[in-house]
Amino acid sequence: MNDALIRVLLILIAIITVLTGLTQIFASGFMLKMIGADASPVSQHWFTTVGMFMVITGAMFAQTLWTRSKERAVPLWIGVQKLAAAVLVTWAFAKGQTNALVLFVGAFDFASAVLAFLFAYRIHQ
Repeated sequence: MNDALIRVLLILIAIITVLTGLTQIFASGFMLKMIGADASPVSQHWFTTVGMFMVITGAMFAQTLWTRSKERAVPLWIGVQKLAAAVLVTWAFAKGQTNALVLFVGAFDFASAVLAFLFAYRIHQ
């Protein structure tokens, strides 16, 4: 896979991250119910907070990619964040806190992490 294709895929991932973060901010109860999680006011508040971080990090990543920054730290740490997200949503499913829909989220985040790590490595070359 060439660097241009990886960059385009990562820009799409960053945009999807922003859009899902916005959805978590403005429709947290709906999203929590969709994944079979507790939708109490406290859960909705924290889910909204996570959504805010998704908007910020997704936008930062999109800008870094769009401007063709050579800074390796951003894709590296986005990869770490995506890998951690994949592990944590899978763990939530394993503990019976969500339905199987989160496994698709986990798989998407895992694939995103692999691409981000690959991109960070290639920037260094």
